[in-house]
Amino acid sequence: MGQLEGKTAVVTGGSTGIGLATAKRLAAEGAHVFITGRREPELEKAVAAVGNATAVPGDVSVAADVECLYRHVREHGRGLDVLFANAGVNHLATLDELTEDIHDAVFDTNVKGTFLTVQKALPLLNDGASVILTASTAAEGGAAGMSAYGASKAAVRAYARAWAGELGSRVRVNVISPGPVSTPMWDDAFGDRAGEMMATVAAGLPSKRVAHPDEIAAAVTFLASPESSFVYGANLYVDGGMNQI
Repeated sequence: MGQLEGKTAVVTGGSTGIGLATAKRLAAEGAHVFITGRREPELEKAVAAVGNATAVPGDVSVAADVECLYRHVREHGRGLDVLFANAGVNHLATLDELTEDIHDAVFDTNVKGTFLTVQKALPLLNDGASVILTASTAAEGGAAGMSAYGASKAAVRAYARAWAGELGSRVRVNVISPGPVSTPMWDDAFGDRAGEMMATVAAGLPSKRVAHPDEIAAAVTFLASPESSFVYGANLYVDGGMNQI
């Protein structure tokens, strides 16, 4: 018996990286996992890799798409026990390069998308459910070129504090803050220089390496499971020491 046997989970941004690794881990612990993402071909591959999963294509920044996701969850008939609001985007741009369109795109997915994902899940959340939001060490680090991303993740952290208080009598809300993780986001941001940039960042960490997505998934699974039953409003750093030392 897994820690989440018979439970129902939702993972947004579940087709690659941290989302996919977490969906696999939650399914391995016994949950049926609904995964969503904007790229349908990748989503179908992810379902095949996860196994006990259902794919629902959609964009978390679009209310109708989020409502569609939860219609599928409702039809499953068991409510919702674990919600991992993970979908996020980054776009490297310094202040003078940052356009209104880029800024809006980052905040639409990372902030509005998180808000819609959690708010529209409320009628489905079972008593004792666990909600986990994905923030980032960038919320505190102030890295050049990542002001919009960092600000969006700071907003996610603020959401978690407020929602943990508002929902705490029935639902636990916590945050995971990954540091550098080997995901496709590096390729999106740096293209051919992704490997070089990862090596540079890793050299400055106490761990001397970036994380594997499975390492973040393990921490999310802890927050999703009964093992964290008295953890409310926390921000769990899984960052190789980046923001801790």
